[in-house]
Amino acid sequence: MRIVFAGTPDFAVPCLRAASQRGEVVAVYTQPDRPAGRGRELTPSPVKREALLRGIEVFQPENFKSVVSKDALRALKPDLMVVVAYGLILPQSVLDIPTYGCWNVHASLLPRWRGAAPIQRAIEAGDSESGVCLMQMEKGLDTGPVLLSQSLQIGDQETGGQLHDRLSALGAQVLSDGLGLLRADIRPVPQPQPDEGVTYAHKLDKAEARLDWSQSATVLANKVRAFNPWPMAEAVVAGERLRLHGAVALDEAHGTEPGSLLRAGRDGLDVACAEGVLRIRVLQRDGGKAITAADYLNGRPDLR
Repeated sequence: MRIVFAGTPDFAVPCLRAASQRGEVVAVYTQPDRPAGRGRELTPSPVKREALLRGIEVFQPENFKSVVSKDALRALKPDLMVVVAYGLILPQSVLDIPTYGCWNVHASLLPRWRGAAPIQRAIEAGDSESGVCLMQMEKGLDTGPVLLSQSLQIGDQETGGQLHDRLSALGAQVLSDGLGLLRADIRPVPQPQPDEGVTYAHKLDKAEARLDWSQSATVLANKVRAFNPWPMAEAVVAGERLRLHGAVALDEAHGTEPGSLLRAGRDGLDVACAEGVLRIRVLQRDGGKAITAADYLNGRPDLR
């Protein structure tokens, strides 16, 4: 089987490893190198680095609008194209090139959380369950029929980064299962997505990171988990801007102005919300590193 793999970030790397175990990946498509770091040097994507380590040819078109880019893909004579967090919308003319079309590994239980940030949005919404779907791609955004899926429970204190890593590994497993069936000449049966339950996971924006104390403690605690490690929730607490790495919601009535610091102790900084109290356990000062609330109070004797 001749597989073309398209992906860009860390999330896609385990899937590339799974797809290339038998030497079937004939080419990798990934986003063009982008400026990164303080020096703003052009940096290859994690998928490109993995492909080069494996000696796989890499293509980095800006898009697939040109005839040349489509002809290059067609010349690879792919049986299947596997797409994992590639970052480009593929036109129908590209989806039609591989013999078996294009498969997408998506980090949600479709049709819930179609779109760019399904992992973080699931946590932000307070979902208790997530998973991975192997989907037959069509022109619409994550609308294609599901070939295989597997679910997992989201931990009560699980962060966006932790769930990302678990779903990345689960995606590789589901993809391996699908490729195993295809190699055995068993095509997974496409299951159309239901019309009910469709939600969209809009791309994360740094502006969302600023917490609004007029929301409930539960909503804010979910945001802190979802936005760790990026864009990282932030708030002004006791007159200082802090980035919040870890917090929990306390079901506590207080009758105090939202945003007020109620208590500061070794267990955390307790801030009044519209409903309940947010206890900040791990935080980061400007220019500093992540520390516990207890360590923070050593530098803020005025709060003790």
